[in-house]
Amino acid sequence: MPEIHLEFEKPIIELRKKLQELQELSESSKLDLSAEIGSLTNRMNETMKEIYSSLTPWQRVQLARHPERPYTLDYINYIFPNFIELSGDRRFRDDKAIVGGFAKFQGKPVMVIGTQKGRDMKSNVYRNFGWPSPEGYRKAMRLMQLADKAEVPIITLIDTPGAFPGISSEERHIAEAIAVNLRDMFTLRVPIVSVIIGEGGSGGAIGIGVGNRILIMENAYYSVITPEGCAAILWKDRKFAPQAAEALQLTAEKLFELGIADGIIPEPFGGAQRDHEQAAKLVGEAIAKQLSELRKLSGCKLREQRYEKFRTMGKFTELPLAPEAPAEAAKEADE
Repeated sequence: MPEIHLEFEKPIIELRKKLQELQELSESSKLDLSAEIGSLTNRMNETMKEIYSSLTPWQRVQLARHPERPYTLDYINYIFPNFIELSGDRRFRDDKAIVGGFAKFQGKPVMVIGTQKGRDMKSNVYRNFGWPSPEGYRKAMRLMQLADKAEVPIITLIDTPGAFPGISSEERHIAEAIAVNLRDMFTLRVPIVSVIIGEGGSGGAIGIGVGNRILIMENAYYSVITPEGCAAILWKDRKFAPQAAEALQLTAEKLFELGIADGIIPEPFGGAQRDHEQAAKLVGEAIAKQLSELRKLSGCKLREQRYEKFRTMGKFTELPLAPEAPAEAAKEADE
């Protein structure tokens, strides 16, 4: 598969192409172009630093959706050995947009569940482009309750634009399936760590995201609606998605500032798609840190902590009342 580049990365790609041409010229003509190569390399590094250190919310959304970014099964392969996938919701069918099963994490058993996208058209159709259906959420809840019985921690990996909005999904009660997950996840007595590894869209994300700890990767996003959906509603035009992304405050930094995310997981320079193994290592370290703290809590305390976390989530600002005009105040006093 050819390397995929985003629009804002074009200056970097052009410099990289020139650098490659210069290196090939140096080798083929036996000329010493080390000074020119060094200068161009420094220029490219400075350009990369400038671009990636000042990404806009919309650019981070684009990185979160990068098709070469590691997905749930990639992280499972790197950090969750002995993964045993469990299928089906025991009611209708198996939803391939959500995967889950028992695995080992640092030598101890865990239940890992996550949303899964495809790499090409065939696999995307198979995974429904990462849009879970009702049976996916019911499967996830079945596995969580199984983990609760086995007394093993639950790790959820979130990367979805949202729950599948089609007619078939509505016919099988997608809203009810997500609502039941929200309710029942609060009753579980084992640690739950939720990690947003890419897109965290709408109820489709929170349907498996009621965790004691919510972690988000540096270039992931978490929002009540996609920027395009927000733009279509507010401006009647999806071209306003960049403005919507800014208004939604969906970036990792904003979510941490608002107390929605408990931690930000750094990514390899330029995004997780540049180094899957390093990205997985950073995710694994973050999960291990949270689990080491949560394992010390009792089942009752874990339930209480999870409930209180979501009850206090969000910040509200009240504007002060405007001062009354002197004439109006005097008139009211006379009356």
